[in-house]
Amino acid sequence: MSQLPGAYANGWAIDTAPVDLKNNDKDYHPVFKAFLAGSFSGTFSTILFQPLDLVKTRLQNPTQNVVATTVSGRIQPGMITTFVNIIRQEQIIGLWRGMVPSIARCVPGVGLYFSSLHWLKTKLGKNRQDLSAMEAIALGVVARTMSGVALIPITVIKTRYESGVYKYNSLSGALKAIYKAEGIRGLSCGLGPTLARDAPFSGLYLMFYTQSKQAVPKEWLQSPTASSGIHFTCGVLAGIAASLVTNPADVLKTKMQLYPEKFPNSFSAAMYVHQTYGFLGFFKGAVPRMVRRSLMAAMAWTVFEEITRSIGLK
Repeated sequence: MSQLPGAYANGWAIDTAPVDLKNNDKDYHPVFKAFLAGSFSGTFSTILFQPLDLVKTRLQNPTQNVVATTVSGRIQPGMITTFVNIIRQEQIIGLWRGMVPSIARCVPGVGLYFSSLHWLKTKLGKNRQDLSAMEAIALGVVARTMSGVALIPITVIKTRYESGVYKYNSLSGALKAIYKAEGIRGLSCGLGPTLARDAPFSGLYLMFYTQSKQAVPKEWLQSPTASSGIHFTCGVLAGIAASLVTNPADVLKTKMQLYPEKFPNSFSAAMYVHQTYGFLGFFKGAVPRMVRRSLMAAMAWTVFEEITRSIGLK
């Protein structure tokens, strides 16, 4: 395949890309290669940042394990103290509780997102350097909606695993237990706020990411020493902005997925959060979520950029 102008220089991720994808370029559909590259880019970051996601969920759902860390008027009850409480009560391995559903959701989810994004861009005859701000938002929203709907059952299980409220022995066991007790409704609870969180996040993230990259001189992006660092920095900045805007939806999603009978819709969850914690309650868990989503998205995009370039997808 021809190399687009302004292709990115070599990075550390190239050596990890499957060699046969490059050598047998004609044997693989570009969407399939985008899916593989996206899945690979999501694996390491999912494992690395799982403790932050766990702490975020615990902060959004204070129980007897974290209630002592709650301080009136604060955005979140204390990220460091929650970390310490989890380690003290569940040992260090407890920080990775929910890892299986996280990987089951995030890895194919990132793959579906990147492959959907590539397919949509191809249909429009665009690449990321050509996207306007509104086009980037629209493509990010549609691509994340497609993957979010497909993986909502795993999202529900992931949230319940991390909360400490539910005690499931396995992913398949959780699926069976939820379906038996709550039916399809239980496996899709919180879909509205999940999409209200993920779709705008992806749209805003892609907009901030592409716009910040367009502000960088092209020769910097072509530099072997600077390209990966620039991708990562742009990703972190985009992640911080997008995380703050979408955190209220994340709080509502957690409430609905943990207590579907108590919160059958977003309105009831929103009323509870506001009455119980005030306006700042919608930003519970904002700090660990912002750190995790920013670093995870930045790492995923950095690795994805390098892998897709190396396998001839750019």
